[in-house]
Amino acid sequence: MAPAPVICVTHGGGPMPVLNDPSQRDITLSLSTKVPKILKLGTSEAPKAIVLITAHWETEFITISNGSKHDLYYDYGGFPSETYKLKYKAPGSPEVADAVAEALKVAGLKSVMDSKRGWDHGVFIPLLLINPAADIPIVQVSVLRSQSPSELYAVGRALAPLREQNIAIIGSGSASFHHVSSYFDGKVNTPSFQRMQKQWSTTLERAIGITQADQREENLVAWKQWEGSTQIHPRGGTEHFSPLVVCAGAAGDGVAKGWNDVMMGVAMRTFYWD
Repeated sequence: MAPAPVICVTHGGGPMPVLNDPSQRDITLSLSTKVPKILKLGTSEAPKAIVLITAHWETEFITISNGSKHDLYYDYGGFPSETYKLKYKAPGSPEVADAVAEALKVAGLKSVMDSKRGWDHGVFIPLLLINPAADIPIVQVSVLRSQSPSELYAVGRALAPLREQNIAIIGSGSASFHHVSSYFDGKVNTPSFQRMQKQWSTTLERAIGITQADQREENLVAWKQWEGSTQIHPRGGTEHFSPLVVCAGAAGDGVAKGWNDVMMGVAMRTFYWD
C-alpha cells in the first residue's frame, strides 16, 4: 500500500463552509468531494487515522490531543446559534497520539499531551465536510507559537514515517491568504492587490512544487522574505501558513498537486501529496 496522503486545506471562514455560505462555495465543494477522494474514503485503502495540524492552536511545544474522545471547541463568535450545536463524534486515538509523540521524540523534538482541549473549528469544520461519517479516529496537533518555518518543517519531517502506517496528515489553515483586515477594507478587490497575490502565489507554488525535500525546505523557510508576504500574512500572525510548512516537511521527496478555490474574491490553494 502506498503511504497515506498529506493534504493542506483551507478551512474557510469560521463555520461558514458548513452553512453553505455563497462566499465559501468552492471550499465547501472541494472539502466534500475532492479531499475524500484523495483520502480514498469508503475504500479498503482509507486511512486508519488522521493527524490534523490546526492553525487555531499555537503552543510553545507541539501539543497532541490524546483523549479517546474530545468535545468541540467553538472558537468563533457572532454566528448563528446552530453553529454552537454542531457535533463531530469521531473518536480520538491515544495510541496514534503516542505514535505522534514517539515520532517527534525520535527526531529530538519535545511534545506535550492534552486530553482535555476540544477540537477547534480548524478541525471539526473541514472534517464535517470531508468525512461526515466520523468513522476515522482523529488526533489534533498544534502548531508552534514561534511560527519558525525551519522548526515547523522539522515537525513535518518527524511525522512523515506515520504515513507508512496508513495515517494521513492534514494541515488546516489558509496558506494562500489570511490578512483579515484586507477583506473588510476592500483591499482584496483592488487590481494592485490581485496582481501581487497572484505573483506571491506563483512563488509559493514553485517552492512547494520542488520535489526534493531538502531543496523544498531551503526555499520554503525563507517565505517571510518573499515580496508581498506581509500583505498576505501579517507580521506575527502567520499561524494560518504554519500547517502548510508542516505538511511540506511530511511530504518527503514527493510531487505536490493541488487546485485553487476562490473565497471572497481570493484564490486559495489546496496542496497535497499522495
